[in-house]
Amino acid sequence: VQLQASGGGLVETGDSLRISCSASGRPISANDMGWLRQAPGKGREYVAFITWNGASTDYADPVKGRFTISRDNAKNTVHLEMNNLAPEDTAVYYCARYRAGSRTDPQSYDNWGQGTQVTVSS
Repeated sequence: VQLQASGGGLVETGDSLRISCSASGRPISANDMGWLRQAPGKGREYVAFITWNGASTDYADPVKGRFTISRDNAKNTVHLEMNNLAPEDTAVYYCARYRAGSRTDPQSYDNWGQGTQVTVSS
């Protein structure tokens, strides 16, 4: 499966942004999925997780209450709604398929695909 993130851009502090991940090659409807990010000069960081049917979600503490992950299995897509953005949210955002292990460990994910840049100005 190939994953392609889109919808990033340059926004100001406090703004909202919705990024999306489209899958091609095979359906992701049976897969738990995650959003992760990588800020300049830093390693990859867990952001959010959603089960295959959307029944359960999880968020990293820095984004809890501000970000919402969702999915549309009919369209083979996963979304991340980001509200009240802050400069520390600046990063390349990736969607990835969860395989096994801790959901907060980036190494538990594969099929990272191409990310989308989100830049939040102060």
